[in-house]
Amino acid sequence: MNRIERLLEFLNATPKDNFLRHALALEYLKINEDEKGKELFLEILNESPDYIGSYYHLAKLFEKLNDRESAINWYEKGMAAAKEAKDQHAYNELQGAYEDLIY
Repeated sequence: MNRIERLLEFLNATPKDNFLRHALALEYLKINEDEKGKELFLEILNESPDYIGSYYHLAKLFEKLNDRESAINWYEKGMAAAKEAKDQHAYNELQGAYEDLIY
């Protein structure tokens, strides 16, 4: 059984587990299933805007898809969420990627 099948099996038992959904989204990105990854990241962040780790990956995916405006939007949302959560490390990582994109 491959990693995606295993993660899907775990998600059948706990469908709203953000850690599992995030891991599955990353696995989809590895095999260029970008749309499936994007859907999962959007689900996570729409349901759990405090799940800080997904902002970076979603914004990077939008960069890859040449959707600069959406990437900027998600970096900004992520920085706001990281600031709210007092997660300076995540904030700095998001800010660095954001500045690389806009400057």
